Amino acid sequence: MANLTPPTKMNFNISVILGVIALVLYFVNVFGIATISMNLAFWIAAAAWIVLTAGVCMKGV
Repeated sequence: MANLTPPTKMNFNISVILGVIALVLYFVNVFGIATISMNLAFWIAAAAWIVLTAGVCMKGV
């Protein structure tokens, strides 16, 4: 079983920023302010999750 560690502040902050960008892109598209692909918002949210998961699973990342 893997030892889970809390992510570093930098790792957490990068993940939060990516998540906020994904939410903004999603709502910009939903409200029709700009036509941005929904796929872009999804992949940015996925990148945020991957960054946070890497920080939890790997010590010192």
